[in-house]
Amino acid sequence: MRFLLTISLALWLTAAQADSIRMLVQNSPLAGSQFYALETFWSEIKVGDALALIREPDNKHDRNAIRVEWKGHQLGYVPRAQNRAVAAAMDAGDRLSARVSSLSDNKNPWQRLAFEVFVEL
Repeated sequence: MRFLLTISLALWLTAAQADSIRMLVQNSPLAGSQFYALETFWSEIKVGDALALIREPDNKHDRNAIRVEWKGHQLGYVPRAQNRAVAAAMDAGDRLSARVSSLSDNKNPWQRLAFEVFVEL
């Protein structure tokens, strides 16, 4: 009986841990931040903050467009040169998450914020 309880507990712990496994699939600069809310919220955004990825399949400029938001505020987009695989994963129903990976006071908007995209396994 004790053996079965140990096995059951081990399987439950493995399943619980599996819910939290994620794999880094991309690290990107934020595109278009100069047109959105990055400057407005710059002092509040921290490395590690969660970001929302919102698919925009009807975007007239890019059919693979993915909007990046922080706390409901649009900050920019996943760069066009790097969005195809992420868009395909989102369209396939894969669970993705994103977070701020670095912040810089650089004047170049492409170097202000970088973010990581993870697939949740």
